[in-house]
Amino acid sequence: MEQTDTPRAPSTTPVLVTGATGRIGRAVVDQLTDAGVPVRALVRRTEAAVTLPPDVEIVNGDLTVPESLDAALHAVSTVFLVWTAPPRTAAAVVDRLAAHAQRVVYLSAPHRTPHPFFRQPNPMAALHAEIERLIAATGLDSTIVRPGMFASNALFWWSAAIRGDGLVRWPYGAAETAPVDDRDVAAVVARTLREGGHAGGDYVLTGPESLTQAEQIRIVGDTLGRPLTFEEMPPDEFRRETPEASRPAADMLLAAWNAATGRPAYVTSTVSDLLGRPARTFRQWVTDHATSFTGNPAPMN
Repeated sequence: MEQTDTPRAPSTTPVLVTGATGRIGRAVVDQLTDAGVPVRALVRRTEAAVTLPPDVEIVNGDLTVPESLDAALHAVSTVFLVWTAPPRTAAAVVDRLAAHAQRVVYLSAPHRTPHPFFRQPNPMAALHAEIERLIAATGLDSTIVRPGMFASNALFWWSAAIRGDGLVRWPYGAAETAPVDDRDVAAVVARTLREGGHAGGDYVLTGPESLTQAEQIRIVGDTLGRPLTFEEMPPDEFRRETPEASRPAADMLLAAWNAATGRPAYVTSTVSDLLGRPARTFRQWVTDHATSFTGNPAPMN
């Protein structure tokens, strides 16, 4: 994909960032402020915003209460939308965005990608598709950003075992994914927010290499200088050990890993095409987050 956009001078109009304290939204805030772009952060609780840069404007609002967004949307032309609420208010929220803003960048998922990993039944994919439909119906200029598997999942999935005896039991060790660095996702989002020329963009973001889950665990061990032992876990055991509230996500992952076993992961060059540099590898991500595997990682939302 050829990149033809010309960077614009920083605007005096703030960009509204939803999900501003989450793992992608927080990094987007940093990328924008570093580039001199004024940022308005939508937060449900003011105390959650204490880690945001001091020059970020904090506005309270809640996606489940669409009318609470009006103050945050005042004098805003561009919105980064991360959906973090149940689906029932999606239509009303999108209508409010359309009434105030001209452009939205939406963090979605690769549910249209022709690879079996992304084609399994998935309630979140259905929600993303519906929000995309709602955005398109308003006539808003839109950019859809579709990250695949996040590299940071390794931290939440495997760090407890790594801090323990080093035995990582996990299902479908032969399933291949292409983990994308969260920082690369944020950099792409920030670029589409601060530059023109991305209206209609539909960007699937992956890491640069296809790796089995067992290989990813080995890379973590190599990077930490601590050999790890991978042991195949039966899918039914994985499902039983998953808390009930997370069972739908577990079932989705099990179906996706099963469907992906035996074929390479879907890999795109979109990160490097848009950013003009190579996408970070999984090994780079692990190296930069090594202490998180040996300490107590802070939760990300």
